[in-house]
Amino acid sequence: MTRTADITRNTNETQIRVSINLDGTGRQKLNTGVPFLDHMLDQIARHGMFDLEVEAVGDLHIDAHHTVEDVGITLGMAVAKAIGDKKGIVRYGHSYVPLDEALSRVVIDFSGRPGLELHVPFTRAMIGAFDVDLTGEFFRGFVNHAAVTLHIDNLRGVNAHHQCETVFKAFGRALRMATELDPRAAGIIPSTKGSL
Repeated sequence: MTRTADITRNTNETQIRVSINLDGTGRQKLNTGVPFLDHMLDQIARHGMFDLEVEAVGDLHIDAHHTVEDVGITLGMAVAKAIGDKKGIVRYGHSYVPLDEALSRVVIDFSGRPGLELHVPFTRAMIGAFDVDLTGEFFRGFVNHAAVTLHIDNLRGVNAHHQCETVFKAFGRALRMATELDPRAAGIIPSTKGSL
């Protein structure tokens, strides 16, 4: 069984293609036109061990908002398609990741119910040319289309780049844990309801 997806999403603001293999090796090919977003997507791929390709063309002459949000949406759609009916998955994932003075925790549940709790007290508004508010837009787009509950907490940090990077690394690792197949639960949907 291959757990892959290739999703194209086109709007008047963005044209995005995301390809993912949940059982990959961390290979990635990223070109969103937003260098810091590419750096964060690289963290997801490498630490989640996903093969990930993202190609995006957006209205960057306005700002990066639509591109970042729509990449999150399209990634969520791709993960939802790749994971299928969720039989045999672990379902829950969590990770703590440090980077120097920064420490973040991410917890995810493939519940079928979108929800985001994001608590990252960024110490500055911009990381280079990247508006830190877009971090929330990315994850909100992801949870709404992957239908997951996601809790993100930056527990400490002074350097905003470190804060953001620990979030994305922890997200990649938590996503990997939740989407992995549990050999003890092969063919079973991990819910007392019998569906997710």
